[in-house]
Amino acid sequence: MTAEVTAGGRPRAPQGWRMPLSTDSVLPKECPSRIVLDHITSKWGLLVLVALEGGTLRWSELRRIVEGVSEKMLAQSLQTLERDGFVLRVAQPSIPPRVDYSLTERGHEVVRLLLPLMEWIGANAGEILGLPPEPGR
Repeated sequence: MTAEVTAGGRPRAPQGWRMPLSTDSVLPKECPSRIVLDHITSKWGLLVLVALEGGTLRWSELRRIVEGVSEKMLAQSLQTLERDGFVLRVAQPSIPPRVDYSLTERGHEVVRLLLPLMEWIGANAGEILGLPPEPGR
């Protein structure tokens, strides 16, 4: 059995299926939004963004707050998020060198959208993973 395709060569959706509003442009594999989605929703990228929602942090503070992140992954995540315009990196001319990281307006905007997801994950992770309930929950 061969899958039906559209005139553009994309697989045809099952009968009765409707595209969620405003998402039709992100589903094709060539869509550049997938790259941004990967940057924002990578484990470390997402945790760095959430940590920076609390305010400006130095490298060492980020490393302590985002527990488990290696220096390499923190550096890569910060570079990617800075390049994408979500994080602002400010090097202070001091000795020893000081670098501060904060969210840009774009960063604040995306974190506002991600926080409900992170709250839902936090509230449901234990049950999803079959862990015993935490006391007081």
